[in-house]
Amino acid sequence: MMRARPFLLAALCLAALPADACHLRMAPESWPPYIYSGANGVLAGADVELAQAILREAGCTIEFVAELPSLRREILFRQGKLDLMLAASKTEERRRYARFSSPYRQEHVRLFAAPDKVQKFAGIDSFDAIARQRIAVLAPRAGWYGADYARAAAATDAGMWRNTFGNFQQGIQMFRAGRAELIMGDAAALEHAARQQGITLAALPYVPFSAPVHLMLNASSTTQDQLARINSAIARLEHSGALATIRTRYGLH
Repeated sequence: MMRARPFLLAALCLAALPADACHLRMAPESWPPYIYSGANGVLAGADVELAQAILREAGCTIEFVAELPSLRREILFRQGKLDLMLAASKTEERRRYARFSSPYRQEHVRLFAAPDKVQKFAGIDSFDAIARQRIAVLAPRAGWYGADYARAAAATDAGMWRNTFGNFQQGIQMFRAGRAELIMGDAAALEHAARQQGITLAALPYVPFSAPVHLMLNASSTTQDQLARINSAIARLEHSGALATIRTRYGLH
């Protein structure tokens, strides 16, 4: 599990806010290139910039509290102690305690192999096939990666083919050590971690999951009106090209 590390407490302070301005608390988790500690400990990254632009346009402020591992952050969010999570996928379970903004970027989950082995796995078309062949896979410990993966991971024999990691740096280290022939996760995050460690990855043709991601607001601590303002802000920034400019700068499409 990734060690928690305090980030600087940061807030977007606007010159003039409406009386019903929302103030949203969020606990980040280091996830380059989406969220990371930049110069002087200030948060940076694609999701940070996108969320800041959206909330500023919506007349909201955002406060980054101490960094937390993903599972601890999820628990506190469900308890109503945090208001906002980034890059969230819509699930039926989450709909019981959260509200979701319009999409603000696309998420692509890919399977990767070493370049000299990618042809060996080119015919893989599902996690059921991976499980049947007992192909060892490294996968993130938490998160939603599509129904195909969720079904295979819930099987009683999932431990025969699946090992998990707490963060992408750890995952790449495990991959380098030969713990599995395949590694799965958010494509941009895995490729970023691999470059940092001097590892080359090759993507398999099979794409396990590709979907839009959303800002996830706590249903008990935010209002439907605040969500409407955030959605209007996303629509305006998409129309103006402001969000596309940020995504392009990080190589996201």
